[in-house]
Amino acid sequence: MITTTSDGIEGRAVARYQGIVSGEAVMGMNVFKDLFGSIRNIVGGRAGSYEKELKEAKNLALQGMMDEASALGADAVIAVDLDYQFIGGDEKQMLMVAANGTAVKLA
Repeated sequence: MITTTSDGIEGRAVARYQGIVSGEAVMGMNVFKDLFGSIRNIVGGRAGSYEKELKEAKNLALQGMMDEASALGADAVIAVDLDYQFIGGDEKQMLMVAANGTAVKLA
């Protein structure tokens, strides 16, 4: 499945628009990761555990979007947009990633 953030695919014509598709992933943030992330904020450097969670959530959201597009018979998803948001209170914070795009059938 071709996915792109652009509104078309170079050299390919869109034969039919199948509709808007989306995928979401909500991940709980582990208290130990939060603790080590806070320490990392103080001393500097990259927070590898957070980066891993972000990447996993992004991949799950994109896969969900592509699965929805496949169910519609699409060949590609164009105009893909990723949104990241933290939800919940201070103690039970969760990361939500949403992937949205337009499913298309290519000529």
